[in-house]
Amino acid sequence: MGSNPKLPRKLTPTWKALVEVGFIIFLFYSNLLMGEFTRANGRGKSLAFALEDIFSLVNLVIAVISGLVGYLVFNYLRERL
Repeated sequence: MGSNPKLPRKLTPTWKALVEVGFIIFLFYSNLLMGEFTRANGRGKSLAFALEDIFSLVNLVIAVISGLVGYLVFNYLRERL
């Protein structure tokens, strides 16, 4: 039985969770980057300085926890509605 090219493939639940958590982490870091430029918009502030400032172990832990909580909440709401 061949695959039908007109029907899109569905992601497995693991890949779906990784994509959704990754997107939440992306949003978290983009929000941090925007905040870094609005808060510390002074002389000598460059993109490299901002990236160095926001990519820390603490921010990574917060992003992963936020991503997992966000995924669980949205998955719960998706199943209930």
